[in-house]
Amino acid sequence: MHKREEYPIGIQSFSKIRKEGYIYVDKTEYIHKLVTSYQYYFLGRPRRFGKSLLLSTIEEYFLGHKELFEGLAISRYEHDWTEYPVLHLDLNSQKYGELDSLDNMLSSALDAWEEKYGVTDKLPSLSLRFGKVIKAACEKTGRKVVVLIDEYDKPLLNNIFNEEFQREFRSTLKAFYGVLKSMDRYIRFALLTGVTKFGKVSVFSDLNNLNDISFWDRYNGVCGITEAELHHYFTDDVSEMAETLGITSDEAFTKMKENYDGYHFSDCLAEEIYNPFSVLNTLAKKRFYSYWFETGTPTFLVELLRNNNYNLASLNGRVTDEMSLQGVDMVLTDPIGLIYQSGYLTIKSFDREFETYTLGYPNREVEEGFVKFMMPFYANVRQSDTAFAIQSFVKDVREGRIDEFMERLKSLYSDFPYEKVQKLELHYQNVMYIVMTLMGFHVHTEYHTSRGRIDLVIDTPSRVYVMEFKLDGTAEEALRQIDERGYAEPFASTGKTVVKVGVNFSSETRSIDRWIVEE
Repeated sequence: MHKREEYPIGIQSFSKIRKEGYIYVDKTEYIHKLVTSYQYYFLGRPRRFGKSLLLSTIEEYFLGHKELFEGLAISRYEHDWTEYPVLHLDLNSQKYGELDSLDNMLSSALDAWEEKYGVTDKLPSLSLRFGKVIKAACEKTGRKVVVLIDEYDKPLLNNIFNEEFQREFRSTLKAFYGVLKSMDRYIRFALLTGVTKFGKVSVFSDLNNLNDISFWDRYNGVCGITEAELHHYFTDDVSEMAETLGITSDEAFTKMKENYDGYHFSDCLAEEIYNPFSVLNTLAKKRFYSYWFETGTPTFLVELLRNNNYNLASLNGRVTDEMSLQGVDMVLTDPIGLIYQSGYLTIKSFDREFETYTLGYPNREVEEGFVKFMMPFYANVRQSDTAFAIQSFVKDVREGRIDEFMERLKSLYSDFPYEKVQKLELHYQNVMYIVMTLMGFHVHTEYHTSRGRIDLVIDTPSRVYVMEFKLDGTAEEALRQIDERGYAEPFASTGKTVVKVGVNFSSETRSIDRWIVEE
């Protein structure tokens, strides 16, 4: 049984984990594959998925620290434990809010490496200095160099809407990373990690020898926790938590799966991945909660959705191709690749005939967290009031108070700043989608029948709400469409009360104009 303090939450040092007795999910089998198969790699994974720990583990391996790996999978294969010079660069520690911040970060790292390997004459550019350090490290130690770069894309992601910073940072990084190719004869191994891949037309265009394993089934579980690993390492922990919560172990495992599992990082969908940050926090605190999501969602993701007039309901079930998932160079016109790479969507199915991917939310934590986060960007409600607003909506619908529900819904549209709203009808639909998703009932948008599509169906334990919307029409027209097309008929046999609601939105008032309710 593990003590609470033995969970390595937020600890990214492999040495610290091994020396101080924290539990470690053994990923060294993957490391053996990496170091014996190829020379240059790129790995993209969402934040807090273990990329930094992976690099730390690889660093300790190449430093020859055999004692840290005793009892782990790689100890069965490795016998030499040769020490190599390691250049480890972490770009995650800065905000990059100034134009010279990236240059300063790289120059600081180069200063330390130059001192360590005896480089006294500093060349005029960062890329030339980097190349000279690699050569000097190899010549001084007599062994080829290992280069590890963590969160290579942080400067770019932090300035996604700043064209000047994007241009300057891309130019700097392109030249800096391009050194890896020109200094190939001095390099034993290189791995770059990040969330996204700014592709061949930008940052990596000079580094076309990178082997991108982000989408490769062989490395699907290199970060995160697999189902087998969860049961192997944490069965006792889950049982202890279940006892604390007054549920069975099977129920606890089911809740873990619903909340934190579901990630796929290849078109082979056999093995799902759990979010490691949420799993460890849940076991440590013995409470189910949105741990990963609460550590911070980039506002720019929602801004990208709004700027692109995205229909939010289409995110869950979006069909796309591999090029859209793997590259983000067109992120300002289509953010779907960045949303997938950031971990808010994952692969749900793959059509091998057409080579298309169907995306969806990986689990409950992400779906509820992301949709709740979006609400203040689309409706007149503060982030801190979102939970109360949804609770009130649920009570209204559950108890049949549809007029109160509609009044509350109307308030979400009132006084909303519409400067960035380009398509009013889509904005109304997006607010409805957010509210209905967070309510947790069985909600169907554009419900198909033999005679047309119902705008919205809300299925509760005692009532079914059939809702039709008009823009600059009348509530009477909306209700008449429900009757004329028999939209309520499919639900007559459910034994539930069927409530018909006709709603009219006004482009002039930019809110709900009127509604009619009929049972």
